[in-house]
Amino acid sequence: MNLLRWIRDTLGGAWELARLGLITGFRFKGPYWQWRLHTAFGRGYPSGGAYRRSLLDYGRWVHRLRRDHGC
Repeated sequence: MNLLRWIRDTLGGAWELARLGLITGFRFKGPYWQWRLHTAFGRGYPSGGAYRRSLLDYGRWVHRLRRDHGC
């Protein structure tokens, strides 16, 4: 993947995560975020670094999805 696309997707992913935080009222222990954690990781959670990487990967995916499909 080229570096500029990765940077653009990372910044866009961070924006999408912030947007999702605003939509859910930053209630990270609320039902949506608990559901998201359980569907993403099941019973066990990864280490801090792996968790942050997976969170950014999710943000990048949402960014690409919204960009490519006009959502």
